[in-house]
Amino acid sequence: MTVAAQFLTHTVDNQAPPLRNVNLYASDVALREAVTREGGGWGEADLLAYGAIAGGELMELGASANENKPKLKLFDRYGHRLDEVEFHPAYHRIMALGIAHGVAGYAWRHAGRAGAHVARAGLAFLHNQADQGTSCPLTMTYACVAALQHEPALAQAWVPRVAGADYDPVVRPALAKTTLTVGMGMTEKQGGSDVRANTTKAYVLAEGSRIGDAGNEQFEIVGHKWFFSAPMCDAWLVLAYTDAGITCFLAPKMKPDGTRNAIRIQRLKDKLGDWSNASSEVEFQGAWAERVGPEGRGIATILEMVALTRLDCMIGSASLMRQALVQALHHTQHRAAFGKKLIDQPLMRNVLADLALESEAATALTFRVARAVDASATDPHEAALARLATAIGKYWVCKRAPAFVNEAQECLGGAGYVEDGPLPRLYRQAPLNSIWEGSGNIQCLDVLRALSREPETREAYFLELGSARGLNAEFDRELGWLAAAFEDTATLEVRARRIVERMALALQAAILLKGGNAVVAETFCATRLGGAQGLVYGTLLAETDFATLIGRAVPQAA
Repeated sequence: MTVAAQFLTHTVDNQAPPLRNVNLYASDVALREAVTREGGGWGEADLLAYGAIAGGELMELGASANENKPKLKLFDRYGHRLDEVEFHPAYHRIMALGIAHGVAGYAWRHAGRAGAHVARAGLAFLHNQADQGTSCPLTMTYACVAALQHEPALAQAWVPRVAGADYDPVVRPALAKTTLTVGMGMTEKQGGSDVRANTTKAYVLAEGSRIGDAGNEQFEIVGHKWFFSAPMCDAWLVLAYTDAGITCFLAPKMKPDGTRNAIRIQRLKDKLGDWSNASSEVEFQGAWAERVGPEGRGIATILEMVALTRLDCMIGSASLMRQALVQALHHTQHRAAFGKKLIDQPLMRNVLADLALESEAATALTFRVARAVDASATDPHEAALARLATAIGKYWVCKRAPAFVNEAQECLGGAGYVEDGPLPRLYRQAPLNSIWEGSGNIQCLDVLRALSREPETREAYFLELGSARGLNAEFDRELGWLAAAFEDTATLEVRARRIVERMALALQAAILLKGGNAVVAETFCATRLGGAQGLVYGTLLAETDFATLIGRAVPQAA
């Protein structure tokens, strides 16, 4: 034996091969069923096309965009103010693919067609598995239309560009571009979620001092935003006080006359995750803006946008869970220990089956809410359900994601904790959606507010549950508990998390009982409603049909 040969200490075996070029739509049974069940199946060709991209090129781009964080460029070399953010080319390619395939604009390109928001939710579900940071500007661009429609003149000019397919990162006046991205600025240092504590002011411009012919009342804004999402966008919807109260405004990056607007970036946030995206703090130093909606009704106006971004929080968390599960399944299919493949070890099968069950339930609830949002304009029942179920789902699905991703990491052992793979990024990302667009307490209080002020939401919720009555004994018992849960009004707020949790579980159960796989539905009711489960994943009963639960979750050909 040569000296060199003595240093060949081992060969590499018993390792999972790289997971590449998986069509994230074709391989996901639960997703395909949910999209079809909720009315978006007509978009399957577009979903299949983007599923191949998301599971291929987009995965590689997502890794690069997160390894190369955005950089703040306040000034050019000559000292001129820039207030720009510099991104790695991978970021721009991800944005271009997302916009071209409709992650932002699909629902508006197909406006009026039933299921358009469901199909678009499918595109967002695919995109977010590959890169989460770009989902922020894409989500807000999608959602801004709900607010812009309060101002017909603005909507006429902006909505076709928001729905555009040609990503354009060049900084220039918005109406000189064919495709736009739009962000949001609501919260301030002293208030956070309590936006009524904001101090930013808006001052109406005299007729002679207005810029361009915007066809709408124009203002200058003075103040700050503590979280200003996506400072690379072409414009932002922001809240500021006028004499009439909090009002919503559209503030562009560039004024119509081609000069830079007075929106000064102070710094980029150093975040736990979400690294491919830039989040910032800004000051408005007399920033030019146009009013959106009536003066004094800014919160109501921008909350219509927030309703859609909250849906995307659900999509974000559910899709993170799905991708974490895919990684766990792939690893355990190829890795052997103690004489068997990990996926064949009884206790690991319990964990994987439980994760698969949770993932499918999260997906089912998310796409049911997407259908309610989709039909809100024409169906009062769906509008009332969307009002309530968006907050319920946003609370529960987003709360479940961090522990879920951690359990998936554990399936890989130490390899799941190493930055070479995707799970550390998914884990850093997992808490974000429970914080973004209102933390858990805000969602629970919003549920109570809707139930007390809008009785039609309670009627819609129980009507939805009632349609599954008689299909499962545990479910029927849960209906009885929920019906009595609101009687003690004195302690309602302190019990809100418990109530909303059980409202979410009951709604998931109803969806699965009516339209899902029988094994999935019955196991969900037995464990999540009937108590046949412990407090961590992997505590299903021994008689559980593990093969069916895992088999539905394993990536497979359509």
